[in-house]
Amino acid sequence: MRIQPREQILNIWQAMFDSCWDREKETWSWGGRDGVNSISDSEQLLCLLYPATEIDAFALHDPDRVENDVSERLEPIGGRTWGGSFLVKLLDEYIANNTDETGQPIFASGGYLKSSDSRQPTPVQRRIEVVDAYSMSLTLCMAGLRFLRDHIAAVWQNRPDEQMQQLVDAVSTRLTAAMTGLVRSFVVNTMFPKSSEGQAILSMLNVDGRSEQNVLSGVKFSLERVRARLRSDVVLGQETSVKGLENDNLLFECGWSWGIPEDASPVGFIDAPIAKAVGTAESRPYLYFTMVALDGINDLVSPQAGEMGMLDEQQHRLAQALRTRWELTQLYWSTVARFGDGVWPLEDIPWRTSDGDQSDYYSLIVSAVLIQDLVSRSASDDDLTRAVAIFDELAGRGRIIRRATEDDPAIRLHSPGVRLDLRGTERIDSGPMLQWEVSDYSAVLLKRMLQAARLSNNVNARDKLMDLSKATMEHLHHRRLETGAVGLWDDAGKVFGGKDAPRETRPSWYMTERLIECLVMAERTYSAAPPNWPELQVVAQVLLDTAEHRFDQELLNVTIGIGLRSRGTMQRVEHHIDEARQLVRKDAASALVHTLEALRDLNGLEIGRTDANRNM
Repeated sequence: MRIQPREQILNIWQAMFDSCWDREKETWSWGGRDGVNSISDSEQLLCLLYPATEIDAFALHDPDRVENDVSERLEPIGGRTWGGSFLVKLLDEYIANNTDETGQPIFASGGYLKSSDSRQPTPVQRRIEVVDAYSMSLTLCMAGLRFLRDHIAAVWQNRPDEQMQQLVDAVSTRLTAAMTGLVRSFVVNTMFPKSSEGQAILSMLNVDGRSEQNVLSGVKFSLERVRARLRSDVVLGQETSVKGLENDNLLFECGWSWGIPEDASPVGFIDAPIAKAVGTAESRPYLYFTMVALDGINDLVSPQAGEMGMLDEQQHRLAQALRTRWELTQLYWSTVARFGDGVWPLEDIPWRTSDGDQSDYYSLIVSAVLIQDLVSRSASDDDLTRAVAIFDELAGRGRIIRRATEDDPAIRLHSPGVRLDLRGTERIDSGPMLQWEVSDYSAVLLKRMLQAARLSNNVNARDKLMDLSKATMEHLHHRRLETGAVGLWDDAGKVFGGKDAPRETRPSWYMTERLIECLVMAERTYSAAPPNWPELQVVAQVLLDTAEHRFDQELLNVTIGIGLRSRGTMQRVEHHIDEARQLVRKDAASALVHTLEALRDLNGLEIGRTDANRNM
C-alpha cells in the first residue's frame, strides 16, 4: 500500500468531523475509548493542529491560503472561512477543560491508567500526572502558539482582542508547566556493577562474551563524555540524582521516569505548584517515557521552533535545560545500543532493561532513540544498513510482515499492548499499583523507518525501508474502525482477533495521533530532495564525460557555413553540458537528464550528417 500523506490526513480529518462534530448543536465531542483526560484531549486536538502547523498545504490560520481539497473537508464547520476560528474554539475549550479553578494547568491521566489487580484506581490516582501528559502538552502548546501567532497576524492584523490574548497567555502558561514537569521527571540512575541492575546492564552489553572487567572498562570509556556533562550541566531539578556520578566506578543510565520522581528538587525560578510538588515516581528511567519525552522535546529544539521567537525568559531557561537532557539521553542510548566492535547489543533482540524485563517493544524503543540520534548527528551508511536489518526483524517478530499463529504471544505487543508498572503509585491513596499500557508498536516502527529513509544514501537500504513502511501502513490500514468512529483507529482485533472477535467502535486518540505523526513524517520524507545516490553520480559522470567527448568531436565537423538549425542545436548541447557539469555532484538525477538531452541532440546531428552524405 502506498503511503499518501495528503490524502490520508484529509481522510482522518473527515472522519474526525463525522464522529466528533455535532452540526446541529455546534459542539465538539471530547474523549474517546479511555474517556476524557488531559492526554487524550491533547492527542485529539493534535490530530488537527499538528498537520495544520507542520505542513503548509494544511495551513488553516489564513482563510485565503486554505487549499481547495482542505476546504472541502472543512465543509461540516462552514468551509475555509471558519477553519482558523474553529481551531481557536477548540484550543479555548481544551485550555478550559484542563485548567483548575486556580488557573493552574491540569495534566491528569484519567482513564489511561490501568490497575495491576482487580481493584479500580482511586479518584486521587486518576489525577496522577505522567510524562506522556507533559510531552503531549509541550507539542500541542508549541503548535498552538505558532498557529495563534500566524492567525492573529493574518486575520487580526496583529491586534488581538482581550479574549484572544488571554488564550495566548493560557497556552504559554501550560507550555511552561509542561516544560517544568519534563525537566523534573528526568533521572540519572546509578548502580554498583555487582548489583542486580548492574549485572543486567553488563549482560545486555556483553554480546561477545568478553570478561566483565573488559566490558566495564569499555563502558566507562564510551560513556565518559556523557558522565562528565551530566555532572556539570544537568543540575536543575536533579541535584540529588546526579551525585552518584561522582563515583566513577558506578554504572549509570539516564532518561525519564514515568513522572516526577520522589527525589526531584524544586525549580526555583518557576512560580507554579508543579515546580515544587513532591514526586512519587521511581527514580529510574523507563524506555517508553524516555522516547515520549525525547519526541516532545524534539518539537521544542527543532530549527523551526527556534525561529518562532515566542518563548519568554523562563521558557528559554527551561528549553536549554531540556535540550541538554535531550542531547545526552540520545547520546547515552545510542552509545549503549551500538556498544562494542562486533554485534551490537541492539541487534541481540529482545532488549533487556536494568530491572530484568525484556521485550521486542524495548528493542523498538531503543531503535527509535538511535534513529533520532542519527538524525541529530551524522549517520553512517553502516549504521543505517544495520538499523534496516533490525527494523526488518522487528517487523517480523511483531507479526506485521509475517502471519500470526494461534495464541501467538507477539499479538500482545498490539492488543492489549505492553503494560508498564508505574512503581510508586501503590503508595497513593491506598490504591493498587497502576500500569501504563502501550500498544503503538506498529506506529512507532513506521515512524522510525520513514525517519531512517530520509537519512539513507544507500539505494538498497532505502528501498528496503520504504517496502517495510508500505507493508506496515497496509497493516495499520486494516486496523481502522469500520463501525462507530469510522476511519479512525484502532481495532487490532480485525487483524489479530479473527472474524468472531468483538469490534471496537470508539476511537483511540492515542493511536490516531500516532498515525498523524507517521503521515507528517512521510510528508517530510517525500518533500525532501531525493537522495543523491553515489551510484547515480558515477553513471551521470560517465555519461557526462561521454557527452563532452562527442561534443568535442562534433565541433571538429563544424564548418564555417554551418546552418542556423545546426548552430542552434550545438548551442543547446553546450548549455545542457554546462548545466550537467554544475549539477553532477549535488543533483545527479538532474545532471543525468541534461546529459541525455545533450546526447540525444548530438545523435540527431550525427544521423543528419549520415543521411546528407548518403544522398550526395
